Formats: sequence, structure tokens, C-alpha cells
Amino acid sequence: MKTYTMTLLAGVAIGAIALQGLHAQGAKTKAYSISEAEILDPSFQATYLPAARKAIEAAHGRALRTAAGRVVQIEGGPPPKSAAIVEWESLDDAVAFYKSKAWTDLAPQRDKAVKVMRRYVVEAEK
Repeated sequence: MKTYTMTLLAGVAIGAIALQGLHAQGAKTKAYSISEAEILDPSFQATYLPAARKAIEAAHGRALRTAAGRVVQIEGGPPPKSAAIVEWESLDDAVAFYKSKAWTDLAPQRDKAVKVMRRYVVEAEK
């Protein structure tokens, strides 16, 4: 009886570990897009941000609402005037959005609101 119980417990433990491994394999790696910019016109930015956030949400991105927040230098060169961060389900989703018609259509508004210094996507580690 003891051997049977030990075998049963070992089987359950191995199954739990295998199930956890399968869940980890299926989990997508999140990505974050970072846009470093300078606000050109706060009134244009006030109208542009809601439109940009709506387009991002429609593409399943999650804007972390940092675009109008303060940026403080900790190390290195001077920080950007503004930094927008968006969470994406994957790097591919982020890149597809920034190449999409929805994003391209916002360019005239964006160009009046902000000057983008740099924009990039960072994939999180698994």
C-alpha cells in the first residue's frame, strides 16, 4: 500500500510540473513600446492623446498614460521631455500597430502635437 501511495503522489507531482511547463510555453512574452518626444503644442496634444489611446486600445495595446507625466533623469544623458509607454501582448502586435493604417492616419495630428525623438519596442524576458 505504501508503494502505491508513493507512486500515486509522484505521478501527481510529475503531472503538475508538466502542466505548469505547458502553461509557461503557451504564455506570450509581453512587449512595451517607448516613445520619447517633445510636446510641440499642448492644445494639440490634448486632442491627439485620446485619439491615439483609442487606436491603441482597438489594437489591444494598453497605454500606461505616461505621455503627459514628468520624466526625471537618474543616469546617463538628458531625459526626453515626454515618454509614452504602451504594453502589448507581443512584440509582433506592437510592430503591426505602428505599421497600421490606424496609426498612419493619426500622423497629421501627431506631427502638430509632438516631435518624436525616438520610438522603439522592448520585449520582456520570459
